[in-house]
Amino acid sequence: MKTRVFLKSAAVLAAVLAFASAQAQTTPIKFQLDWRFEGPAALFLTPAAKGYFKDAKLDVAVDAGNGSGGAVTRVASGAYDMGFADLAALMEFHANNPDAPNKPVAIMMVYNDTPASVMALKKSGIKKPADLNGKKLGAPVFDAGRRAFPIFAKANSISGVQWTAMDPPLRETMLVRGDVDAITGFTFTSLLNLEARGVKAEDIVVLPYPDHGVKLYGNAIIASPKLLKDNPAAVKAFLLAFAKGMKDVIGNPAAAIQDVKARDGIINVALETRRLQLAIDTVINSANARAEGFGQVNGPRLSLMASQVSDAYGTKTRVNPDAIWNGSFLPSKAELNVLPKK
Repeated sequence: MKTRVFLKSAAVLAAVLAFASAQAQTTPIKFQLDWRFEGPAALFLTPAAKGYFKDAKLDVAVDAGNGSGGAVTRVASGAYDMGFADLAALMEFHANNPDAPNKPVAIMMVYNDTPASVMALKKSGIKKPADLNGKKLGAPVFDAGRRAFPIFAKANSISGVQWTAMDPPLRETMLVRGDVDAITGFTFTSLLNLEARGVKAEDIVVLPYPDHGVKLYGNAIIASPKLLKDNPAAVKAFLLAFAKGMKDVIGNPAAAIQDVKARDGIINVALETRRLQLAIDTVINSANARAEGFGQVNGPRLSLMASQVSDAYGTKTRVNPDAIWNGSFLPSKAELNVLPKK
């Protein structure tokens, strides 16, 4: 009897030790999204739900955000290890905080083109960028499209624009009411928000920045330099698991939205599926992304963006493109082959 009890106790102890060993080998990563749990959040929630991060010995906690600027500062503060943020916001942080000890670095490009656009109602008479001269535009002060508007304006010889600031939930409402002539915002956000307010798609004019001379990159995965230095293997494992999940999301957006709904049960599934598909079609599986390769950047284009952001954002110092990008953690080209043919 004593022998059986001893063997049972030994088995339990062995199981506990094995579990503890497995836990010790798992790297916890706190990940900050740029926005709420909407369609594009599936890019990160799906690999988590499917266990790809877990299989890579990572314990990834994905939290909703409230803007790219917040994602950058939270990673910089050490509160988060990694995040998802607009590359222009990252550049601005670097140039305005040259002495910051923990400046995040972009390690994988996800939105190869900026999702920013100008949107107006057809009844306004605005059909092309030149029609924006002297018009009243609206957007939150931190909106990526508004911040980068000087680049759009320069590329299209626009002048005399007057800006009205508002909170994000009021942006599309103010356009519908006629309080402003046009708004800036992410296409896959504001377009669907306008439709939700009763505006038909055919009555909306969309002027995407990439279609009108603006070659800015959009959102990238960012990481703290501490994580890059202390655990490069975990960073590589994260990007590989993410790329695997990306292929699933692109292949079946409708299924991926269920992973978003699991985190926020009140989302409109049909709407968020459309939002995710719009993001895939416009900024993920874009012509530039297919030309440069998913996850990667083009050196001259990155340098041009650094110069444009320095000017448009009026940064304290010039943006150094070499300081904000590190592509050495990316998976192989074969592993990054996630984009379907157009």
